[in-house]
Amino acid sequence: MATSNRRDFLRGSLAATVTAAASVLSGGSASAQSAARASSPTPMRLSVLSYSFRGLLQEGKMDVFGYLESCKYRYHLRAADIWNGFLTSMEESYLKKVREALDERELVLADLCADRVHIWEDDPAARRKNYDFALANLKAAEILGARFLRVDAGGRGPTWTNEQFDHIVSRYKEYAQWAYDHGFKMGAENHWGTEGIWANLQKLYQAVDHPGFGISCHIGGWQGTQAEKDEADRLVAPWVCHTHFPWNITEGPLEEKMKNLRDAGYQGYYSVEHHTGRNEYAAVAIQVARVRAVFDRWRTGDAAASSDASRKTRKAGATKE
Repeated sequence: MATSNRRDFLRGSLAATVTAAASVLSGGSASAQSAARASSPTPMRLSVLSYSFRGLLQEGKMDVFGYLESCKYRYHLRAADIWNGFLTSMEESYLKKVREALDERELVLADLCADRVHIWEDDPAARRKNYDFALANLKAAEILGARFLRVDAGGRGPTWTNEQFDHIVSRYKEYAQWAYDHGFKMGAENHWGTEGIWANLQKLYQAVDHPGFGISCHIGGWQGTQAEKDEADRLVAPWVCHTHFPWNITEGPLEEKMKNLRDAGYQGYYSVEHHTGRNEYAAVAIQVARVRAVFDRWRTGDAAASSDASRKTRKAGATKE
């Protein structure tokens, strides 16, 4: 069959399929319309945090440009999630080169994940150093076109003192306003320290109370019992602007955790994060495939496959490395 004929045939078949599906779903009943809404596909907003390749970075086998190449051509993604440890400079000329690399590959920057910028340090000089670097990362986020900037709160105790809390809230208000004025959001993440306790992060979010502030949720990364972690993942979902899914979640309750976000109206990216520093290309590929599989089940409405897929991912995790 000629190429043009094949294309015409495929277009005709697709149109017929869509028409048939529409006729089935437009029977006029409320239940049919509800089912149609429930089965509407969730966009495959998927990314990989560049921290997942820190082993390759430390070995000199990957830089930020190689990471972007991997996102586009190895994992076939439409978005990146850059950990600032991959950026060798905060100079505008360098950052513009990274932005060009993003644009050339048609990649959205879902998140700039900043370390060495946490707000509270007991030493005033360290606090000032982190503040200066946070301002540089805010400007970098703007240049790179980031949709979200992660800035940790700091603090290592079970709660913040009044002095710590007031200072952290004040800084977040300042940063959130700057981000809001420049077209993106920023916020905290629950992966270490005082902000890893749900009650503390809840109090922080409510105190900052700014449209430019949100949460990057490290899924399952809370402190506490498993039941407390699960509850925090559910309760935080309406405030989440970005996510990180570690290995243990992708081989376990992945679909449940993704559904928490989807049901809360989450509009951000589902970002894979790997931590071992070994076999990173292959391990990340497994995590990406697991997240993609959930998106595919949602797209096709294959709910019956969910429990079987969960068993298979657990088995795959057991054989890893």
